[in-house]
Amino acid sequence: MFRRERSIPLRGSAAALCNNLSVLQLPARNLTHFGVVHGPSAQLLSAAPEGVSLAQRQLHAKEGAGVSPPLITQVHWCVLPFRVLLVLTSHRGIQMYESDGSVMVYWHALDSGDASPIQAVFARGIAASGHYICVGTWSGRVLVFDIPAKGPNIVLSEELAGHQTPVTDIATEPAQGQDCVVDMVTADDSGLLCVWRSGPEFKLLTRIPGFGVPCPSVQLWQGIIAAGYGNGQVRLYEATTGTLHAQINAHARAICALDLAPEMGKLLSAAEDTFVHIWKLSRSPESGYIEVEHCHGECVFDTQVCGARFCDPSGNSFAVTGYDLAEILRFSSV
Repeated sequence: MFRRERSIPLRGSAAALCNNLSVLQLPARNLTHFGVVHGPSAQLLSAAPEGVSLAQRQLHAKEGAGVSPPLITQVHWCVLPFRVLLVLTSHRGIQMYESDGSVMVYWHALDSGDASPIQAVFARGIAASGHYICVGTWSGRVLVFDIPAKGPNIVLSEELAGHQTPVTDIATEPAQGQDCVVDMVTADDSGLLCVWRSGPEFKLLTRIPGFGVPCPSVQLWQGIIAAGYGNGQVRLYEATTGTLHAQINAHARAICALDLAPEMGKLLSAAEDTFVHIWKLSRSPESGYIEVEHCHGECVFDTQVCGARFCDPSGNSFAVTGYDLAEILRFSSV
């Protein structure tokens, strides 16, 4: 069971974007950072465990050619082996900051040369894999940036061509020294999933075809891909083969966010039907099949949920954002 805790007030509100919440835990300082997008700005907040907001900062999308300010599409903290960077994506490009948002260390402008005049140009979908940061784009390409241990000498090392429609989300998990290990999955507006092995050269291992609905959010845990779709379904696949193991009619409306608590194998799903559900994933020791157990359901009344994240690696607390909601809702287990 989970109970509602003290909310964290926002200066503005949350835009109606999928995956519109990023959380960075800082156990050593007993703090949690939250990031939320609204229009051309991103709000960063630091909060103590009891929900008291200690600091707020606003970041803005870098201006470019055009009469209107560019809209931010996502904010996400990327935890690398040797540093943490905050990444912003927008209709103009990709901005990378030190983890507190104080210093911008890199800017990558999007090249709209291949886009038609009526096509929106944007970046969306952010994840860290080893010492790389991967960012999806409107064209379906995934940009791979090689990140140094310190300093601004960030290099675009590779462009991955696996998708034909805009990338929606990217999920990674640390490789554990296995050969041919799957450690990244990318999703797009057609519902297609591409499964990758990272390294000096990323390798496309398999494609999992879509079925006519977008896949706004995806997660990866111990060789299991959890994908949330626009029809409210959560599907669980074997990462190495693409085999479908489970199909859950989890929500009545489009899923807007998935998250995983890696220590316990808990999966969080949030959707436009106002519900947040928590599931427990495991593998049967006898058959090796993926098993799913429903643990909790929470209705966030009169709210179009647009972001949800666990606030700790055990999945004992989570936070939720909603469209036009001027606060971050917090829940913790009892």
